[in-house]
Amino acid sequence: MTALKCRNLVGTCWLMCPTRTSNFSRALDGLHGVHLVPHSPFQSEEGDFHQSTCKSLADKRILVVQRVWQQRPDCLRPIRCSLCGDLNFTETIANVLTSLPFIALGIQAPRSDLLQLDIYTIDHLDPISVHNASIYRKKKCRKNLNCKLYANSLIGVGVASSLYHSSRGKVRQYLRWFDYTMIATATVCLSGALRNENPKFLMAASALLLPIQPLMVSAVHTGMMEVAFAKRALKDPDLRMAHTVHKMSSLLGGAFFIADDFFPETPYLHAAWHLAAAFGVGTCNKLLE
Repeated sequence: MTALKCRNLVGTCWLMCPTRTSNFSRALDGLHGVHLVPHSPFQSEEGDFHQSTCKSLADKRILVVQRVWQQRPDCLRPIRCSLCGDLNFTETIANVLTSLPFIALGIQAPRSDLLQLDIYTIDHLDPISVHNASIYRKKKCRKNLNCKLYANSLIGVGVASSLYHSSRGKVRQYLRWFDYTMIATATVCLSGALRNENPKFLMAASALLLPIQPLMVSAVHTGMMEVAFAKRALKDPDLRMAHTVHKMSSLLGGAFFIADDFFPETPYLHAAWHLAAAFGVGTCNKLLE
């Protein structure tokens, strides 16, 4: 049996020798119905099949993601901006001019100064006072940053509104979205400047929904600002007059905003809303002084 296995192994090696294989193929080439190929086709077919299978799976995954994205709830859909207004050149000029007060308010917005403690004062303070002064300085620094962000966001509101009202064509809808987003950003920055410690979950959710639902973000943070303004006005008599002006301008601005939605062809309603909103923002700056 061992000799037979060795003979078969030698025969196999003899057939698989390159020279013998070429001679064997030439010998079989003349036979009828025999067709020899240099390489087996099964390897390439298997590779093509594997690539096509992976491609089909990737296409199916893309389709599933697209279907899920199309079936998302309305709260995760971008806003449908109204592009009415600016029916003529004079109305456009009025809307652009009434957007400029927001830039002026942003430039004049209070920016809190840091608490300055010289070395002599710190050396003569007890450890508890030094610790309290350090905590106060950190809070003051955080409020200073929030005030600067709010002031810059007000400037951004004026710039975005001016660009939107002076634009035409397809870019107008993107500038409308940019306008709404800047308004929402200003309300978020204002609530952060009024309250040193806003809930982290609220701020994270606001940052997530800011480009998707800026109107909802604006409503939430405007409500927080109104509550803070009312509480401060009850404690500080000097703020009561500013709070009264703020309430009147807010009600008037809300009426103009709703009227502009229901009667889009009525001229100068949007410009009137700009002015009422600017008065309301100006009274809010009193809270940061």
